[in-house]
Amino acid sequence: MPTVSVNTNKTAMTALQNLNSTTRKLEATQTKISTGLEVSSAKDNAALYSIAQGQRADLSSLNAVKNSLNRATSVADVTLAAGESVSDLLVQMREKVVSAMDPSISTASRNALNGDFKELLRQVAHAVSNATFDGTNLLNGSLTNGIKFIDNADGSSVVTLSSRDFSLGGSIISLTSTADILSMTRATSALANLDSSIDTVNASLASLGSEAKQIEGRQNFVAKLSGAIEVGIGNLVDADLAKESARLQALQVQQQLGTQALSIANQSPQAILRLFQ
Repeated sequence: MPTVSVNTNKTAMTALQNLNSTTRKLEATQTKISTGLEVSSAKDNAALYSIAQGQRADLSSLNAVKNSLNRATSVADVTLAAGESVSDLLVQMREKVVSAMDPSISTASRNALNGDFKELLRQVAHAVSNATFDGTNLLNGSLTNGIKFIDNADGSSVVTLSSRDFSLGGSIISLTSTADILSMTRATSALANLDSSIDTVNASLASLGSEAKQIEGRQNFVAKLSGAIEVGIGNLVDADLAKESARLQALQVQQQLGTQALSIANQSPQAILRLFQ
């Protein structure tokens, strides 16, 4: 026959241990449900937590790469928009120049054509000076070596947008701000410079377009890589919420039963009182 004691209630101690175990499991399950993570701290699974944190660090770095490439895209878009406007303006100027080469036009008509020509020149200069995004202008000659943007997680690789000087009288647009078409001779000279400028501007835009396309490709790769890393982290540490929900209900029932068992066990020493009646 087991010893009956007031000082030591073995049944109650066992019930308490079981209740405490159930409570710890219930708390762990509630944490998984509230965080959505199977492994939310190093004590849950040291190895998986370490791997996941390393991947989170890479993912954070890729966010910085995304920001850099997004800025590169914005700079390229602004530069292309301005460059295409310049190209369109040069095409319009050619019409004015060819019209001014007509020997039959009057002085008044030639002056009117020259006025349009000069206005188009001013618009070219305006487009170039305003081709700025976040303080960066690749067309006004302020940058000689272009601008670089990071394109990998450790910052060791870069992609470059080259600068191009679209200033009037430069190496690309040879027409100067003082050019005019007030005579056939000047119109003929302007046409030669204009044709050369149109060719070099369009070649520069083609090169810039290729660089912008390269950046777009890097953006797509970084986006796919970030998505793959996120999925990988989830595979390592995410909780199965359907399973945890079912487990939660089972543990809640176990906790209630454990509480009742402890209550019953705590009442057993009272039976000793009947022995002394």
